[in-house]
Amino acid sequence: MRCPFCAFDDSQVKDSRPTEDNTAIRRRRQCEGCGARFTTFERVQLRDITVVKSDDGREPFDRRKIEQSVTLACRKRGISQERIDQLVSGVQRQVETLGEGEVASRAIGEMVMDGLRQLDAVAYIRFASVYRDFTEARDFEEFASSVRDAVKH
Repeated sequence: MRCPFCAFDDSQVKDSRPTEDNTAIRRRRQCEGCGARFTTFERVQLRDITVVKSDDGREPFDRRKIEQSVTLACRKRGISQERIDQLVSGVQRQVETLGEGEVASRAIGEMVMDGLRQLDAVAYIRFASVYRDFTEARDFEEFASSVRDAVKH
């Protein structure tokens, strides 16, 4: 494992344990070159998945993109990193268990929206504003009122 501090190619594992939700292995490492310590996470990848974008472009599935989007939507909402990781792991499992080699980005976006809807209404609206490309304040108002109506029922 390459050191993120000095780029030395070798490190020693000092501690290894499963994450709280048992979806990854957390490893504490020490660089053999500079002695710095850092943490890595090892996750199971069932198969290579290609994401089909709305413009028909294709790219490899990247868990980090989902994690970045969800983290941004949850910013300053008091949602723990553990809950965010659980949501992202759940979406990744759904994508991998579809049994398809290709998955539409739209389907992944809907999975994320479903998870955020259950996690936090504000984060859900934030994500939706980017995902559904809100262009006017009215778009926010209409979507927020539909969320509010859904919560009442």
